[in-house]
Amino acid sequence: MADGFQLDTTDGTLGALYGGAPDSVSFRKLRKRLLRQTQEAISAYSMIDKAAPRPRWLVCLSGGKDSYALLAALLDLKWQGALRVDLLACNLDQGQPGFPKHILPEFLTRLGVPFRIETRDTYSVVTEKIPEGKTYCSLCSRLRRGHLYRVAREEGCAAIVLGHHRDDALETFLLNLFYGGTLGAMPPKLLNEDGDVLVLRPLIHCAEEDLAKFAEAMKFPIIPCDLCGSQDGLQRAAMKRMLDEWEAKYPGRRATMWRALQNVKKTQLADAALFDFAALSPRAEPSPACGRGEGEGPSSPAAPSGYAPSPPTPLPQAGEGSGPARR
Repeated sequence: MADGFQLDTTDGTLGALYGGAPDSVSFRKLRKRLLRQTQEAISAYSMIDKAAPRPRWLVCLSGGKDSYALLAALLDLKWQGALRVDLLACNLDQGQPGFPKHILPEFLTRLGVPFRIETRDTYSVVTEKIPEGKTYCSLCSRLRRGHLYRVAREEGCAAIVLGHHRDDALETFLLNLFYGGTLGAMPPKLLNEDGDVLVLRPLIHCAEEDLAKFAEAMKFPIIPCDLCGSQDGLQRAAMKRMLDEWEAKYPGRRATMWRALQNVKKTQLADAALFDFAALSPRAEPSPACGRGEGEGPSSPAAPSGYAPSPPTPLPQAGEGSGPARR
């Protein structure tokens, strides 16, 4: 990634994007961190096939902070010459009551970014199918994704690009763990069921807190996400609160959990479809490490003759000693 992070507010699209951005060290550091994490994700998960012709991406905009930050990061990387793709912004107007139809077209026109506004009344379908008081999100998401795949095909786009971030992935992991009985989160890259359109999440390494700070500093025209009136009491909101509580008590907990999702040890799980346990069998001759279980580490040296272990040190009670180490 290019190292020059001085903002050129006279440079076309980038100038229109960053024209009102703060001229501060803290903002430049935030911008640099988000761009670095975005480029790392694009590279680590092979989001661009370097051997293929220049791809076109459908960048999905909802009007929320994350999708605005996604578009800004991709435009920024393109300007630096670090992203060899063509971008088409797309908003799916789902017919929600009170949706401000003018905001995104005006924003994208000001930037000079090619865009398509697709109008499909999925809201009426969802409200007809889902009983009152239930959450619309699941059906709404499936309908929206189907339309986005269709638009991508019509526009010759190899991928739809979404603004999901690290915290979204962690919340999905906990939802699957507690309610779905599976270990799974949000993949950074996946192929749709028809096998013709990729789904990419370049912000997957980015923290929601950073994206919120960036969106506030950039003064993006945010469209509220509660227009459908079904957002209160969602299980996802409960997962977010749980993560917030953990993070407040143990700073760095989200980062540790995200590292864990990138460091899966399939031999330490119990999924026979993931690991061939039947292939494990003891050797005819025991190895020098005989007696140690897999992953247990080195054995302890033999104790000298007459050795008597000292009694264990009692653990501090609540309120005694120092708290957990801060990461």
